Amino acid sequence: MTSSPTTSSNGGPGGGTRSLVPARMDRLPWTRFHWSIVVGLGFSWVLDGLEIQIVASAGFQADLGLTAAEVGLLGTIYLVGQVFGALIFGRMADSLGRKKLFILTLAIYLVASAIAGLSPNFVFLAVFRFFAGAGIGGEYAAINSAIDELIPSKYRGRVDIAINGTYWGGAALGATANIFLLDPDLFAENVGWRIGFFIGPVLGLAIIYLRRHIPESPRWLMTHGREKEAEATVDDIEARVEKDKGTDHLTAVSDDQAIEVVAAGRIGFGTIIRTLVHDYPKRTFVGAAMMITQSFLYNAIFFTYALVLQNFYGTSPSSTQYFFLIFAVGNLLGPLVLGPLFDSWGRRQMIFLTYAVSAAVLAVSAILFQADVLNAATQTAFWSVSFFFASAGASSAYLTVSEIFPLELRSQVIGYFFALGQIVGAVAPSLYGALIGDGSDRGPLTGGYFLGAGVMLVGGVIALIFGVDAARKSLETITTPLSVVPSSKQSPRS
Repeated sequence: MTSSPTTSSNGGPGGGTRSLVPARMDRLPWTRFHWSIVVGLGFSWVLDGLEIQIVASAGFQADLGLTAAEVGLLGTIYLVGQVFGALIFGRMADSLGRKKLFILTLAIYLVASAIAGLSPNFVFLAVFRFFAGAGIGGEYAAINSAIDELIPSKYRGRVDIAINGTYWGGAALGATANIFLLDPDLFAENVGWRIGFFIGPVLGLAIIYLRRHIPESPRWLMTHGREKEAEATVDDIEARVEKDKGTDHLTAVSDDQAIEVVAAGRIGFGTIIRTLVHDYPKRTFVGAAMMITQSFLYNAIFFTYALVLQNFYGTSPSSTQYFFLIFAVGNLLGPLVLGPLFDSWGRRQMIFLTYAVSAAVLAVSAILFQADVLNAATQTAFWSVSFFFASAGASSAYLTVSEIFPLELRSQVIGYFFALGQIVGAVAPSLYGALIGDGSDRGPLTGGYFLGAGVMLVGGVIALIFGVDAARKSLETITTPLSVVPSSKQSPRS
């Protein structure tokens, strides 16, 4: 194998270790190895979408004798579990490593979701819905970190955005399954919904096997004093890439691309707060704004779309699944189609475009909704177009908070912003549910749609003005790791 100069494990001029690990990872061509990362790690979002849709259909309500309030509470418990998991497991992923956590979090989800399918009552179901949510929340933190650190810089944007968008593939799968599982002519009332809870775990068993063969992030190893392991991991990845490409030669990496690092010790909360508030205040503002605005809009529409269709357009609960499939397809296609432009045209420009166009389409639909000229199909069409753009923008929010902060804090920072977005976004379903009312007055919901459009537009403008130009750049160029010795070149702080 011919590649770059071996990374030096001897002391550098600044007292640290000179490493070519980031440069070697970023110059790799796209191969089957990277597809294994996409499938093995990216499947988490499919599982989350599947979980939300299976539970949102509430096939267990009659069997367990639950009230509407208890059904709604189960959704809240799942979201609280996600916040808990993102915060706890995000910090663990930064201290213990990405691989240990993306195995652990998936295992927690698999076990908890399967046991939930055996629930005899509300309390039992609520407990295991919390732990299933915790597993998925931990996935959001650990997986985004691992993906961004393993994928070459020129592909990072489109891959991260596409993976986050596959949530809607899972939601569509859940809706399709519910059409059959909740049909009393096909499955007994106490059987169909239980089968639904096993779909994710069954699919996840194959994924957890695949994850065993995904390496630890060499970047994480590099910053934790495990340089020889980092080099050996990159050597192995390069060998796999060369085998996939049918070549024994990769582009050499010059020594002037090396960075000098020292082992990162335990990162205290004081360092985290100083990094977010003092060192990178503008980036913190952008990350918070993007996560809050997209979460608010998504929760507002997603958790109330069935109420809108049924109260204003008279659709039946069963037919709502078909309208949701159209909505989900629009959400899935947006990140897949628009994702490459985040790498070629630029992050700030595309974030603003997706947020702003989504807002504009939603505002137009609000005008037509108030004029009472829409029906269930055209209303769904407007949602689908709006969220074709909003889904790409929402996915870019996760990409943004993952790549604009130091590597040593990446997983837990994702967890913090995810939790913030979920907490603020949790207000939206209750607010919009009240605006919908009994469907007799369109005025309040029209105002709600204008509010959602305005919120998204503000998020896009903030990203355009204060965002970071991160397209096709190494993570270490965007943000200097905390473990880089003071004498090394550092990126501007903002």
